[in-house]
Amino acid sequence: MQTRIDTRPLEQIDADALVIPVFERPAPEGLAAAGEALAPASARAANEKAGGWIEECLRTGEFSAKALESVTLHRPSGVRARRLVALGLGKPDKCTNADLRKAAGAALRLLKPKGVRSIALLLDPELAAPDLVSAAVEGAFLADFEPDAYKTDPKKNEKAVDEFIVVLAEPSTKADEALRRGQILAESQNFTRALVNEPGNRLTPLVLADRARAMAEETGLSCEVLDREQMKQLGMGSLLGVAQGSANPPALIVLSYKPPRALSNDHLALVGKGVTFDTGGISIKPSEGMEKMKYDMAGGAAVLGAMRAIAQLKPSISVTAFVPAVENMPGSAAQRPGDIVTSMNGKTIEVLNTDAEGRLILIDAITYAIRQGCTHLVDAATLTGAIVVALGNVHVGAFTNDEDFRAKVIAAAKAEGEKMWAMPLDDEYKEQLKSAFADLANIGGRWGGAVTAAKFIEEFVEEKPWVHLDIAGTAWVEEAKPFLSKGPSGVAVRTFVNLALNW
Repeated sequence: MQTRIDTRPLEQIDADALVIPVFERPAPEGLAAAGEALAPASARAANEKAGGWIEECLRTGEFSAKALESVTLHRPSGVRARRLVALGLGKPDKCTNADLRKAAGAALRLLKPKGVRSIALLLDPELAAPDLVSAAVEGAFLADFEPDAYKTDPKKNEKAVDEFIVVLAEPSTKADEALRRGQILAESQNFTRALVNEPGNRLTPLVLADRARAMAEETGLSCEVLDREQMKQLGMGSLLGVAQGSANPPALIVLSYKPPRALSNDHLALVGKGVTFDTGGISIKPSEGMEKMKYDMAGGAAVLGAMRAIAQLKPSISVTAFVPAVENMPGSAAQRPGDIVTSMNGKTIEVLNTDAEGRLILIDAITYAIRQGCTHLVDAATLTGAIVVALGNVHVGAFTNDEDFRAKVIAAAKAEGEKMWAMPLDDEYKEQLKSAFADLANIGGRWGGAVTAAKFIEEFVEEKPWVHLDIAGTAWVEEAKPFLSKGPSGVAVRTFVNLALNW
C-alpha cells in the first residue's frame, strides 16, 4: 500500500472513499442540533458539499459519531470521491492519537472488503498535528495486515487497498516527516507481527536469525549471531539448558545501531524473549491452546521490529537488541525438573519447572548486554500467565528497579497508545525464590507469579537501570477488532522506538 498527502480542496479529492472524521457532541434540542454537532470544520464542509447528508444522519439517529461508528453515502454529489464515509471519533475532549489510529484502521477494515482501492482521510487543522498524521497512517497500515499468509485461496488478494491518502489544508514539511515516520513505524510493527505469526515448523531459532540478518542488511544495522559453541564458551548455561531438548539449535541474535552523532554515552539494550515454540519442555503444557505457543517469541520479534524502525528514523542514542532464540522441547536430552544450571554471571539456578524457561534465556542475554557496555536495559517477554490473571489483555505489566526509568518507558508507551501498568517488585518476593540446592530457584510458587518472575530477572541486571515488560496478555489479539485483525499485535514496537527517539 502506498501513502501520500494531498492538499487539494475536498471536492477535488479523487478516491474510492473519502473519510470524514466527526466528533460526538451533546445535541441541543431542535432541528439545528445535528448541524451544531458537526465538528471539526472538515465535517461541516463535507456535509455542505453532500447537501446536508451527515446532518440528516445525525438528526435521524442513523449515525451518532460514537467512536468507530460510521455511515456511508454512495455517489455523493459535489465531490469527486465515489463514497463519503462519516467516521465517529467520539467525544472531542477524549480523542487521542490512539483513537485516531484506531479510527483510521477501522475505516480501512470497513472499506477493504468492499473492493475500495483508494482511501482518503480528511484532517483539518484541528486534527493535523504531525503526531496525528503519523497515527492515522499507522492505523491504516496496521489494519491492512492479515494473518493469512499460508492460505492458498487465489482470490484472497483481489480486494486490496492500493493507496491511503491523508488530506490536509496546506502542505507541511512536518506533516511529510510524520507521514514517513508513521509508515516506517507501522511497517516495522507489521514486520514483527509477521514473524510472530509464523508457525514453529517454519520459524526455528536459526530461521529467525536469518530473518534478522536479512533485515539488518537491508536497513544498515550491524548483526552478529552467536551459535551454541560460542554461547558455551561464554558460559551461558542457563540459556543452553532450555535449548538442549530440541533438535533445532539455539542462536543469540545481536543487532546494533550507532547514531551518526550520539548526544550522550548512554547505550540502550532491548532484550526480547525468542522462544520460537514452547511446549513447556518436560513440564509439558496442556494440549489445549498449545498451538498458540508459536507466539512465545513475540518479545524478540518486537525488539527486531523496533530496530528496523530505529535504523531508519536514526535516534541520537546507541541501541542494541539481544534476542536469545531457542525452542523448548521435551526431547530425550531435555533438562529435567531439579536440574541445576550455571548462568553466564556465575549464579546457579535450580530448575523447578522447565516451562518457566523465558526468564532462563533472558538472564544470559541480559548479562551479555551488560558485558557489551549497555547502560540501560529494557526486556520484553511473553513471560507469565500470571500477568494475564492480573491485568487481562489490556495492559502490559511493567516492573523495574528504577522508578525514573520506568516512568520514561511508560511515558513513551502512553504517547504511542500502548497501555502499561506499573507492577510491584518488593524485596519480600525474593523469599519465594530461595533454593536449598542452588543460589535461587527459577519459580516462586503459585502466588504473585508475574512478580517473582520479574524478581528472578532482577537478580541478573547488576543494578543497571532496568524495565521488564511482561507482554503475555497483550501480544496476541484473540478476536478481530474493528481496526485490527486477529493474531499478533506487535505490542511494544512503537514504545521502544519512541523511547529511543526521545532519549
